[in-house]
Amino acid sequence: MADGPDIDELVGVEEPSFRHVLACVFGVQEHESRTYLVLLKHQGSTVAELATELDRDRSNVNRSLTTLLDKRLVERERRLLDPGGYVYQYTATPLPEAKEMMHRTLDEWVAQVHDAIDEFEPE
Repeated sequence: MADGPDIDELVGVEEPSFRHVLACVFGVQEHESRTYLVLLKHQGSTVAELATELDRDRSNVNRSLTTLLDKRLVERERRLLDPGGYVYQYTATPLPEAKEMMHRTLDEWVAQVHDAIDEFEPE
C-alpha cells in the first residue's frame, strides 16, 4: 500500500463512537447526537424532562430538538393538558430506522466521493 494518510487521519477519529458517527453523517453537533440517544431511552419526553435528563438549559435542548426534527431523527406530538394548554412530547426515530438512514446517507456520500475521484483531471 502506498504511503499517505490513513483513514484515521482523514476522518479525524481512530475509533469513532456511534454518537460521533451520528453527528458526522447527519451534520449535527455532538450534543444533538447525545439528545437523540437520551431520547431513545426516554421516548415521549418533553423539553423540560429532557433538559433535566441532559443537565442542559431548556432553550439549548429545544434548539437540539429542532435540528433533530429537521434531520428526521425525532418526531413531535402535541399533547393537550387537563387544565388547558398543551405540551410537546418528543419521540426518537427508532434505532433500526436511524441506522438505515445513516447507511443510505453514507452510501450516497461514498458514491459521490468515488465519482469525484474518477472525474478528476488536472488542469
